[in-house]
Amino acid sequence: MWSPTWRFSDATYDKTAASFDNPDFVDCVIHSYRHRNLNAAGEPRFEAVERQLAARPKITVPAIVLYGADDGIGRPAADSPAEQALFTKRVARRIVSGAGHFLPREKPEAVSSALLELLDAAR
Repeated sequence: MWSPTWRFSDATYDKTAASFDNPDFVDCVIHSYRHRNLNAAGEPRFEAVERQLAARPKITVPAIVLYGADDGIGRPAADSPAEQALFTKRVARRIVSGAGHFLPREKPEAVSSALLELLDAAR
């Protein structure tokens, strides 16, 4: 669902499969989802940061917003005034075809190109 068009190799899967052997894996994953859906407490030492992030502060540095066109969890919505207001110095908004939820892994060239574009503009 997250990245239905991503085809990863057996070697990539083998590198990550060891994490499933962690005895806390299931508990950690379930707690993560519960926390994101406000059904479980977070780590107390991060409460102040979480409150700041929940306020959705404006992003006041140049930014290129990237979305995977094939993200089965959160398909990119149409551009909106609310998103434009959040990124006060937005340089661009791009929908990356052939990518889902994990853009740096699925389309690293799109991510690195956007970063290089921002770095070049900062010079």
